[in-house]
Amino acid sequence: MAKLDARRLPGFLKDPGATRVVLLHGEDAGLVRERADALQQAVTGGDDPFRYAELPREAAGKPGALSAEMSALAMTGGRRMVRVRDATDAVAGGVKEALNAPGDTLLVLEAGEMPARAKLRALLEPHPQAAVIACYRERGAELAGTIATLLREQGVTAGPAALEWLAGRLGEDRMMLRREVEKLALYAGEGGRLGEEDVLACIGDGSTLDLDEALIAATAGEIGVADRALDAALAEGAHPVMIVRAALRHVQRLHLAALAVAGGTSPGQALDGLRPPVFFRNKPGFERALRCWSPAALAAAGDALLEAEKRTKSSSAARPIPDQVIAREAILALGRQALAARRRN
Repeated sequence: MAKLDARRLPGFLKDPGATRVVLLHGEDAGLVRERADALQQAVTGGDDPFRYAELPREAAGKPGALSAEMSALAMTGGRRMVRVRDATDAVAGGVKEALNAPGDTLLVLEAGEMPARAKLRALLEPHPQAAVIACYRERGAELAGTIATLLREQGVTAGPAALEWLAGRLGEDRMMLRREVEKLALYAGEGGRLGEEDVLACIGDGSTLDLDEALIAATAGEIGVADRALDAALAEGAHPVMIVRAALRHVQRLHLAALAVAGGTSPGQALDGLRPPVFFRNKPGFERALRCWSPAALAAAGDALLEAEKRTKSSSAARPIPDQVIAREAILALGRQALAARRRN
């Protein structure tokens, strides 16, 4: 079966058929777990202890351990499922044995990011009784569609602008996404419909809103406002890596809008053309920022932020500059450059 494409995935999670081994891997641990839970529900109907077993990774790597579980029969009848969390290439030998075990038990392996050369992927992708499913974070229209689907499951709908706003802020982890959708569903009530003001009132936590304000102010050359908003975002728990990544996304969006303006589009139309479009409350700040930057300057700012991100992610214990200082300097550097451009204009 090899790798599954997105169109076949929903049906497979409801009925994996004769597949014996499923490898779920990728950067989104919440999505990996969600899909493993879906397979468990499809195969065993829930938490039936006679049809479900979970092996620690260390035990799964021992010769014969997985094969024994794969060959076992459920006392109450029905298909069994075996689950191994945090799987690595260390279990590849046991998985190879398990594929030859008798029975119809389904083995589900939950793993982090795995390169194409990983032993588990090399073993399972060409195997006719295995499925390999990548679990990467959704973004943009794909994420907005998922949010809409999750809301519909709760009996709630949302307008396009509200979905785009949510998609711009809820794409880091699937477990967090589900929690926020549940919060929105409670806020709206069954049969309710969410608009932009509703999602802002319900989801717009302090750190996110303060960080938005800091980035918009910085790129508009308003250094004092940016510094105060950044202090508030950090106090609310914003992580330095998150700050630099948010700044990079912000600069990339400004770059796209600046290119459109350079081509003759009005600033308002350029911002409306972004996906997701700029939230209506932020448009004035974006327009002020566009007057401060050329496309080339924004491209250079993006390169500088990529370098800052690398520095915040460094694991060296000897690093002399704390992550917060790196993030703050990266944001305030945007502010100084924008302010200099404002003074020249």
